[in-house]
Amino acid sequence: MSELLDTIFARASGAGRAALTVLRVSGPGVPEVLRELAGPLPRPRMASLRHLRCPDQGEVLDHALLLWFPGPRSYSGEDMAELHLHGGPAVLADVTQALLRLGCRPAQPGEFTRRAFLHGKLDLTQAEAIHDVVEAETSAQRRQALRQAEGALRRLYAGWTERATRILAHQEAAIEFEMDDLPSDLSAQARETARALAAEIAAHLDDGSRGERLRDGLAIAIVGAPNAGKSSLLNALVGCEAAIVSARPGTTRDVVECRLDLDGIPATLADTAGLRESEDEIEREGMRRSRLRAEEADIVLALFAADLPADPETLALLRAARIGVAVASKADLAASPPALGDIPLLPTSARTGEGLDTLRAKLAALARDCAGLSETPRLTRERHRAALSEALARLEEGATAPLPELAAEAWRSAVLALGRLTGRVDVEQVLDVVFGDFCIGK
Repeated sequence: MSELLDTIFARASGAGRAALTVLRVSGPGVPEVLRELAGPLPRPRMASLRHLRCPDQGEVLDHALLLWFPGPRSYSGEDMAELHLHGGPAVLADVTQALLRLGCRPAQPGEFTRRAFLHGKLDLTQAEAIHDVVEAETSAQRRQALRQAEGALRRLYAGWTERATRILAHQEAAIEFEMDDLPSDLSAQARETARALAAEIAAHLDDGSRGERLRDGLAIAIVGAPNAGKSSLLNALVGCEAAIVSARPGTTRDVVECRLDLDGIPATLADTAGLRESEDEIEREGMRRSRLRAEEADIVLALFAADLPADPETLALLRAARIGVAVASKADLAASPPALGDIPLLPTSARTGEGLDTLRAKLAALARDCAGLSETPRLTRERHRAALSEALARLEEGATAPLPELAAEAWRSAVLALGRLTGRVDVEQVLDVVFGDFCIGK
């Protein structure tokens, strides 16, 4: 590809002033760029303290650490270097200008990882995981992303792809070489193996979207009547004054969101507008959004003020929720919470702190159940789910196809769908299996 002929560079450290700034450079021109900036190449993968000089005037631009990674033993799979500069903006600007004069160009978003993929250093699942590691907000997200970056999903999907390829190869052999000395039940064996593989993929898909929930975070909606204490509860759970608290009903007109870490599981906690009859157009829109958030939420916190009767609309949202938690707010104002029949109520008080630790622990337990923390690699993206669903459908179609040729065509589609997961689709693998397993033409 023509873009691989370019030498690219980009800042690999955070933006803003800092003690150090790291610039990455990758491409075929890296050795010459380093010689122009810093003299002879240092030993590979050994930090070297150098004066970086302007290629035109020889002026010293910075006193920096230089790291040289000859390809293919580098992140991108090609010649690569890191310049550890002082973090001042003038240093960064002048070194950037020097790189531009030496023929380098700024890298586009994700281009280093794209080159790593094109050079076979990563597959698509690992490339996606690197992004997830960088974006991880909690320890559980980090662990899931690191497992994927280390190849957990790649190994699982590559194994399935290999098995599907073998199924297709055996069916192709049964069709093309039926007169040769091959097992008579080859097609039947292929169909049985396809059913077994389909069952494994179906079980992987039937995970309740736990991997996606951990990656993207859970949605928790706080619903209740006006002045039930929703905003006070949100502020108490997140530990800051994120929502306006007022005795005036209808203060919250729109959804107020805050991020929450529930023992490593990320969550978005949403304070919603109070539910009541209203003639105010803006307040009605806020209530419509409240109901929508409750419908879409993974967990609904239904608040019932301890000093008031339970309102029926909040109770209806609680009963309709995927996971509902009934909370009696303002427990310091009443001796006993309102009765909800067989639904247990957790008494809390944002004023005194009563019940808040118990509520946090309950939410954390529910979050762990929703996210399904496990050492088993889980689906993390809709792209994976779509490709696996396609592969499952084609495997099942081939297993019930009335003709061997139709079965082979369905299984070919399954192999291609599985190959899209890792980005490695090679039709030649089918021929390798055919001639490797059966020695046709020996």
